[in-house]
Amino acid sequence: MTSTVNPSTPRRTDARRTLRSVADLLDAGLVTPEQAPELEQVARQYATAIPPAFAALIETPDDPIARQVIPDAAECHTEAVEDPDPIGDDALSPVPGIVHRYADRALLKPLLVCPLYCRFCFRREHVGPGGGVLDDAALARALDWLRTHTDIHEVVMTGGDPLMLSPRRMRAIIAALETMDHIHTIRIHTRVPVADPARLDDAMADALDTTRSMWVVAHINHARELTPQARAAIRRVQARAIPVLGQSVLLRGVNDTPDALEALLRAQVSARIRPYYLHQLDPAPGTARFHVPIREGQRLLASLRGRVTGIAWPTYVIDIPGGYGKVPIAPDYLHTGADGYLRVTAPDGAIHRLARERG
Repeated sequence: MTSTVNPSTPRRTDARRTLRSVADLLDAGLVTPEQAPELEQVARQYATAIPPAFAALIETPDDPIARQVIPDAAECHTEAVEDPDPIGDDALSPVPGIVHRYADRALLKPLLVCPLYCRFCFRREHVGPGGGVLDDAALARALDWLRTHTDIHEVVMTGGDPLMLSPRRMRAIIAALETMDHIHTIRIHTRVPVADPARLDDAMADALDTTRSMWVVAHINHARELTPQARAAIRRVQARAIPVLGQSVLLRGVNDTPDALEALLRAQVSARIRPYYLHQLDPAPGTARFHVPIREGQRLLASLRGRVTGIAWPTYVIDIPGGYGKVPIAPDYLHTGADGYLRVTAPDGAIHRLARERG
């Protein structure tokens, strides 16, 4: 969205209130009255929520932070390749709250509410304030499904955002998973540490304590998201011996330059977060403005080889549309020459033959 809002206009946002409506965005000086009618149309289809901590990071209405969360009229346009369920969650859901795509693990979605609603979200057709939580009966059915499927060794809690649960409900779910001997690993996928870091307080961090292998995967797309408050929230988890991984989505206008991506990866490592995945954008409806072609993404990541430590190197992945699984699409440094010998490309672009290896 190219905005005509004057970036020097004083912001009138209530620092204690989440921005949820077009009126809120107007009051905050983030959209113009001229944009309002089209944005009201967007609002009828997709939720908006920008918590105070995240809103405070917005410097201009079209900067890399704002672009992720301020609605745009383009969201009402759906391209032919876009799909309301781009990675096939619905077809792979045996009971409400469960997605089973891989043999040894399953997703548990206890709620469909988030602290903020990203404009590129692949579950944007499902999440929102009306998404709510699984009621006690539905949660019991989901847990029973996990209990009876002893080939499942890992549970990935997602949603929505599981850290929007109360600490009490989070403890109860983890306690239930602990009764299942076949569950060895629990993962929490969340945007809370950067979107609403105060929510990840000591009570929530304590609720994540478990006898199982617990991992938190934080969704972070820009270096500026890792504020002192976000880092403090992450440290509360790390202080309880829970490792934190980072995942990001490659987004046009957000992190699609070598400098922006390098800064993001370095910021994660400096916060003791291991970059885990760089996701190719899933083709959800109305998200075309964020699309970066795969070949461009490969070149972008390759430009950082040798420039950033391997600790900061994520796996570039795509979820194959239709629910066929996630696969790496990283740059390929190895190829076979005409003589049958393997060649490898060095970080500086020079090509070297591996004399002992044939294709």
